[in-house]
Amino acid sequence: QVQLVESGGGLVQAGGSLRLSCAASGMIFSINAMGWYRQAPGKQRELVARITNDGSTNYADSVKGRFTISRDNAKNTVYLQMNSLKPEDTAVYYCHTYTGVNYWGKGTLVTVSS
Repeated sequence: QVQLVESGGGLVQAGGSLRLSCAASGMIFSINAMGWYRQAPGKQRELVARITNDGSTNYADSVKGRFTISRDNAKNTVYLQMNSLKPEDTAVYYCHTYTGVNYWGKGTLVTVSS
């Protein structure tokens, strides 16, 4: 059974940084694309960043130049480095993968205060 466990969320002031981690198990991590999504209160879940098995990345326009997604296949972990955080980045951040079935973590809350 695939499990995705996020960590690293918290409260940070605007302009600050956080690094999220997502530890994966129950899957062949190195062959799967991984993504980070977020959902703010009252809004739909949206893609933040995605990284393919060969390391290609794509980002939402709202986070380009501020967020960086990376992966460590030896640790079965994907990261999201978030810099220059803004109050509008406040959301629950979810890790995602697709192996023929969609899998989601339970999420980690990021709160950016002004």
